[in-house]
Amino acid sequence: MTAPVVLVTGAARRVGAAIARHLHAAGCHIAVHYRSSATDADALCETLNAQRAGSAATFRADLLDTAELPRLIDAVVARFGRLDGLVNNASSFFPTALGHIDEAAWADLVGSNLKAPLLLSQAAAPHLKAARGAIVNIIDVHAERPLAGYPLYSAAKAGLLGATRALAIELAPEVRVNGVSPGAIIWPEDGQFPSAEREAIVQHTLLKREGSPDDIAVAVRFLLREAHYVTGQVLAVDGGRTAHL
Repeated sequence: MTAPVVLVTGAARRVGAAIARHLHAAGCHIAVHYRSSATDADALCETLNAQRAGSAATFRADLLDTAELPRLIDAVVARFGRLDGLVNNASSFFPTALGHIDEAAWADLVGSNLKAPLLLSQAAAPHLKAARGAIVNIIDVHAERPLAGYPLYSAAKAGLLGATRALAIELAPEVRVNGVSPGAIIWPEDGQFPSAEREAIVQHTLLKREGSPDDIAVAVRFLLREAHYVTGQVLAVDGGRTAHL
């Protein structure tokens, strides 16, 4: 049998790379999408192909350019001959103080966190239906509990949560659509959260510790490859943060 093919957006680094590695270990062929991290994407692909020849390939696309989204899907199908899964992981994350939200921030945050996942899912839908495949969207616990100082990001992720449930309805019964909402998993690299703020967030979780990208990857693998009777659901992987009021 041909191995299932999964496209992971933003797969070159961090959480996306962990998702790609876990799905590859589960027997999937991986389409590694990236925008600017070509070196990391190539290195990941080389590692995966060393484990199983021809099992991974890189694909560059700017997901904010909606014309590129169908082309990305077409390129993946042309390379592997099928598409069984889509993981919408790529995301922008930065604060937008109310009163200073502009068109550029709107285009970036809503574009990467809502528009691109929705339109990419639309482009992938015929292939996923043919394969009776699945979609997993990486959402955020702040989709339901907005983060102060990040109103636009929180709203965009709330939109993705709604889109996840809507797509589950629209693509049933052939395609399952679910989401994973991370909590304190991996901090931004640009210093948005000082150490004291990070510690306060961690202490608000029931498990009193940060999670890891592998925690998200395990949840994605479950929803994509194992949860055959689950659709329209969002799994919070947050150490109990959202349960701790």
